[in-house]
Amino acid sequence: MLFKNLLFFLIVIIPLNCYSQTKLSRIEKKILKQVSINQENAIDFLEKVVNINSGTLNKKGVKMVGDVFRSAFDDIHFSTKWIDMPEEMNRAGHLFAYKKGSKGKKLLLIGHLDTVFEENSPFQTFERRDSIAYAPGGNDMKGGNVVMLYALKALNDLNLLNKSTITVALTGDEESTGKPLSISRKDLIEAAKNSDIALGFENSTGYNNATIARRGSSGWSVTTTGIRAHSSGIFRDSIGAGAIFEMGRILHKFYEEVRGEELLTFNPGNLMGGTFVNYDKNKAEGVIFGKTNVVPQIAKVNGGLRFISEEQKERARNKMRSIVKESLPYTTATISFNDSYPAMQPSEGNKKLLKRLSDVSLSLKQGEVLPYDPGKRGAADVSFVADYVDALDGLGTMGTGAHTPNETVNLKTMESLISRTAIFIYRLVNIKN
Repeated sequence: MLFKNLLFFLIVIIPLNCYSQTKLSRIEKKILKQVSINQENAIDFLEKVVNINSGTLNKKGVKMVGDVFRSAFDDIHFSTKWIDMPEEMNRAGHLFAYKKGSKGKKLLLIGHLDTVFEENSPFQTFERRDSIAYAPGGNDMKGGNVVMLYALKALNDLNLLNKSTITVALTGDEESTGKPLSISRKDLIEAAKNSDIALGFENSTGYNNATIARRGSSGWSVTTTGIRAHSSGIFRDSIGAGAIFEMGRILHKFYEEVRGEELLTFNPGNLMGGTFVNYDKNKAEGVIFGKTNVVPQIAKVNGGLRFISEEQKERARNKMRSIVKESLPYTTATISFNDSYPAMQPSEGNKKLLKRLSDVSLSLKQGEVLPYDPGKRGAADVSFVADYVDALDGLGTMGTGAHTPNETVNLKTMESLISRTAIFIYRLVNIKN
């Protein structure tokens, strides 16, 4: 019996763990060597673009980083163009690069040029400490752009892209999308409609995870009003509760009644109240005036909502609307919503694409690649295209502290990630249509 059980393990279990792993071909081994040859140049290039500030609102800086990448894509025989945004949108624009052919799957590769670190940030400079680089925007996501670029460069160096169709989209406002979205994401969506597969190069969660689903992002704002009066009269029948108590009621109800669905989160990002409130949404700054002996006549809160589907988003919004319709005595409340990023759902096509990536990873002895928890990821540009193409994200650099003064890139892992990306792209563009 023991022998039979062991035989069953050898015949059934082991093949499941070694599923369809494809060995590296002779050409793929050449790709690995070429990536290695280019490795130090890749790190130097990363340092160069990190040291150019490209906070979303620094339009000149975003364009400068775009120019550096544009020159690099020109060098590997991509056609490039800069797409300006209307002046009133206060966004720099996007860099697109193209290669057109007749072979394999048509790919859309997505990155972004902007970072959260504006010109007034004290964290501005790439600093290498052994195998770790402290780099503002290096992990999110100039490093991912470099992974993409140097994977393509290795393939181009070996003349392996000559018949391929690839579109590269590097947006200039991913961290704070220009409005309206119908303009700022028009070119990205059009590119997706003409592609088969989209790969996003946001920061990686490791060799063993990739993103097949991302939550969407939506904004919401609540304004409450009350009767301005001396504070000694608050709660009287003629004066009521005031704007801030009404806002407190609403936020407490949101917490108690809207919270709870899996992958649904919402966050009040700023809160102001008093006699007068002036909020500048472009700068995310506000000025208030109010005294402790005056019943507040206005309060405002601005927040964000994260969701895994449009249906979940609408359920949450309807609950929030219902709560806002109620009111404390002599107060009023209104709520408004604005869309930002749609949700990227875990489609069957995304899952099959993940299996292809996992096969590449196993070929490189990097381990199986599994789907990453969408509850742990923010929104990204890949979500805008997920309804049109099979998609994966999280193929960029490994590091820590994204969006903080301690943002890092693990330089030791870059060659492995570029190698995996290069072979993944090589296999995709050689799939027979």
